[in-house]
Order: sequence, then C-alpha cells, then structure tokens
Amino acid sequence: MPSHTPPLPIQPEPSLLLSEQLCFALYSTMLGMNKVYRKSLQPLGITYPQYLVLMVLWERDAMTVSEIGERLFLDSATLTPLLKRMEKQELLQRVRAKADERQVIISLTSKGRELQEPAKTMALGVFCATESTPDELIALRDSLLILRKRLFKNA
Repeated sequence: MPSHTPPLPIQPEPSLLLSEQLCFALYSTMLGMNKVYRKSLQPLGITYPQYLVLMVLWERDAMTVSEIGERLFLDSATLTPLLKRMEKQELLQRVRAKADERQVIISLTSKGRELQEPAKTMALGVFCATESTPDELIALRDSLLILRKRLFKNA
C-alpha cells in the first residue's frame, strides 16, 4: 500500500507591492483604529495605552508591573513611564510589595474605577465605527490571536 504524504503548502510568490503586504494591512488598520480610539477616549482624558492598562486592572486589580506587561506585551521600560503618568492623573497607585520590594503593585484608585462605566459606552462607539457585525469581529479577533501566537512563536 503506497504511503500518502500530504502536499506541501503552496508558497506564495514574494511580492514587494505595498498593497499586497499583510504587515502594511495590519499597520494601516491599527492607524485607523488608533484614530477612532483617540477620538473616543478624549472625553475620558486617557490615551489608548492608558485604556489598555485600565482594562487589565478592571479585570483584576492589584497586579505587578511585570504581570501587566505580560498581558499587554510591553516591557518594563515602556510600561513604567506610562504607569507613572497614570499615577499623576490619580488613575492608579504604585506601591512596593512588602514581601519583595523589587516588585511594584499597581492598583486602581476610585477615579480609575469610575472610568469603567463610561468606557463601556465608548467601546460601543468603537464597535459602531467598524461597521461590522459581532460575528465578523469575533472571527477577525480570533484569526488575529492565532496569527499573533504564530508570530511570537517564530520571532
């Protein structure tokens, strides 16, 4: 009985046309997303990276800087200045851990918690700006999560 080997995946012909680049499609889409978020977040007085930090803390308050960094794919050198600015805005507080003073625990303030409800309304506006159905966005998000996992595995 002959063995059956699956065919090798077809390799696309390399192209240097900008319009055919996945990286540019992702990059330019993110620029559009940033514009929508910038406009939507302005009334809340926060930036998109600050919004991401708040979302992480709304899920689970009192996290270390490294835990937040892992969730957001940010290193400490990028995250620390952002957290310091948010502390000055009184959105969160930074406290050294008693058990290990090298760790900094980030917790929401009441002002940071109060932004959660208006953020829900803002998120609905961003959803509307996509002009997509919930099913379309869920499928897109799931595909992007798979792509991200593969890219990080091969980076």
